[in-house]
Amino acid sequence: MSTQSTATGGDILRLILAILLPPLGVFFQVGLGLHFWLNIVLTLFGYIPGIIHAVWIIATRR
Repeated sequence: MSTQSTATGGDILRLILAILLPPLGVFFQVGLGLHFWLNIVLTLFGYIPGIIHAVWIIATRR
């Protein structure tokens, strides 16, 4: 048996936020933790690395 996870409305909203403002999407997923601050640094270095990290955090954290 495989367990599939389906995206909820909250996940879709966080993914949209992750594309528009990556740190905001991460904040809504994990709060003010290490990943939030790491995402701010990545976004400052380049918008695309921030988006990739934010989408990865949202997709892997439940």
